[in-house]
Amino acid sequence: MCLWIGEGVETIESKAIRESPLSMGYGDAGASYVRKALKAFIAQSGSPRDDIDTHNFTLRQRGRMLYMAAPIATAAIRTTCTNVVGVGLAMKSRIDREALGLSPEQAKAWQRQTEAEWKLWAGKKQCCDAIGVCNFDEMQKLALMSALMAGDCFALLPRVPVTPVSPYSLRVKVVEADLVSTPDALTVLPGTITEAQAPNGNFIYDGVEVDKDTSAIVAYHFCNRYPFEVYTIGETRKWQRVLAYGEKTGLPNVLHIMEPERAGQYRGVTFLAPVIEQLLQIRRYTESELMAALVQSFFTAWIETEADPATIPMNEVGGEEQEISHDPNEYEMGSGSVIHLRVGEKVKFGNPNIPTNGFDTFVKAVATQIGAALEIPRDVLLKEFNSSYSASRGALLEAYRVFKSRRKWLVDDFCQPVYEIWLAEAVARGRVNAPGFFVDPRIRAAWCGTQWIGPAQSQIDPKKEVDAAIQAVDRGFKTHQQATVEMDGGDWDENVEQLAREKAALSAISGPAETEKSGPKEEPEDKEDEENERNQ
Repeated sequence: MCLWIGEGVETIESKAIRESPLSMGYGDAGASYVRKALKAFIAQSGSPRDDIDTHNFTLRQRGRMLYMAAPIATAAIRTTCTNVVGVGLAMKSRIDREALGLSPEQAKAWQRQTEAEWKLWAGKKQCCDAIGVCNFDEMQKLALMSALMAGDCFALLPRVPVTPVSPYSLRVKVVEADLVSTPDALTVLPGTITEAQAPNGNFIYDGVEVDKDTSAIVAYHFCNRYPFEVYTIGETRKWQRVLAYGEKTGLPNVLHIMEPERAGQYRGVTFLAPVIEQLLQIRRYTESELMAALVQSFFTAWIETEADPATIPMNEVGGEEQEISHDPNEYEMGSGSVIHLRVGEKVKFGNPNIPTNGFDTFVKAVATQIGAALEIPRDVLLKEFNSSYSASRGALLEAYRVFKSRRKWLVDDFCQPVYEIWLAEAVARGRVNAPGFFVDPRIRAAWCGTQWIGPAQSQIDPKKEVDAAIQAVDRGFKTHQQATVEMDGGDWDENVEQLAREKAALSAISGPAETEKSGPKEEPEDKEDEENERNQ
């Protein structure tokens, strides 16, 4: 039975499908199973453990390999690290003096003393690094790079005896993601088993132990060896359970540097996960284009002859010492050579015609998609600024916002917790005076206030950037400190004090009048440059 509708025919079955709730709203759009483009699009999503933990082992290995072998992947991670951390995030103490009842002078003096103590610990690799390889600035970059490659990173906080050179016992040990795994999960095949139940009843998800009732993280399980590490016969893999927080102090024993993307997620996903396929394919395409270019550069000649195949002179000539052959059956080519062929022979030169003209365009197109997924504009990813001033500046501004966001993530997960643990030891040892630090959590938080200053935003036209900063400060949109940090990552207070000292020194030499004359003169506004910008 059919229903006539206009010039078409509709069956009862199609009418039922059309009128069903499944064909309404999103059922007739992105959730449709009737439309041709969506019929085979069967998407099934499970829990974070199903979607992430089960596949995380593979993602970690591929992400790390692409970083080592795919230039665009390397550029994405290194560009992020350079702009987020640079040479290191500088700690500036910013205590809440009003909550602590301190005058501006007292607060400034305390902050300077604490910063000096912090540099004593963080500035030397033998004082802060558990293995003595990196100072704290270098550990920031190491932790961020490891987290981007593998999805997350861990930091243990062991204690060692103090020495006359190092008055603090705190050390930081950066641990890669591969070493945190579920006990006994690697005995069958690496990465195949991620879930287990601890003897106390808690659940372990990819090395992270969570409370069986509240699902809160209570401990981490660290393995002594990497999944594919070669080890001596007789040595066995061992796991060490480390509580997430100290039972007495409540301070973290383990720092987990991770940027979650789903609620209930316990392990991170590599930064390159959304673009692994694209990065791999563009690497293969690059290799094939490189080989094609090499083939085109070869100058190959064939000898066509009607002679016996056994006598065809196609044997290799010239040994390791590139000796000249005197065999009449062998041909060698050299600059300006004239060679007489035998009767019946002629030369045919190879001319491989492999098109490579579209390579650059294709790479840029794919790099645009990769950059969009990783929140790195193509101009910044490829270090190619051939657009107009406005376009290039827009790309830099967009990238800087993303870098600031990731900087805050690194500060919250790594830098600030380490500083607070260090400050607790400094106060306990009497090297820093902080009344009420161990009495009231609010007072403790007031003493722990900081600002972590990193690389400033890149500038295309410094004059325009400075003029814009001056206007923002004059209109009250920014403070002098904010503008200084954004311009070059400096400290406005330190700049003012240094300028005062320099001015006093110049006055002592040349007099006040000469000092005023030596200042910079305001240059007239570049009208031509603005006109060019409007024309672009």
